[in-house]
Amino acid sequence: MSLEVGRQLGSYEIVSLLGKGGMGEVYRARDLKLKRDVAIKILPEEFSRDHDRVTRFQREAEVLASVNHTNIASIYDLQETNGSSFLVLELVEGETLAERIQRVALPIDEALQIAVGICDAPITLLMNWKPQTKQ
Repeated sequence: MSLEVGRQLGSYEIVSLLGKGGMGEVYRARDLKLKRDVAIKILPEEFSRDHDRVTRFQREAEVLASVNHTNIASIYDLQETNGSSFLVLELVEGETLAERIQRVALPIDEALQIAVGICDAPITLLMNWKPQTKQ
């Protein structure tokens, strides 16, 4: 389910597409009630009919809700609209690790600092980690 800029999902207004992945699309959105920017991760409509993917998406939400960690974005909500589930997450600004690596080789001290931050995350979240994750 691709969302157009300006579309509203409940009290959230879509601002721009941030990225696409195996479990859906992530958008920058404006929380109109609390006047803040958030990230919305939406499960595509075709995945919403797949029990295993819906279960995985629900489990991702539950794991995020159970964690409070400086290196992990907070989850604000799990909602459903027009048959598609979506997560409302803390918006983390900045470049992804993949973008950073493409820009210039990482100095060893910076690479180690990033590795320590990744290793400090709970193991259940590391199973879903990828270079497109914000630093």
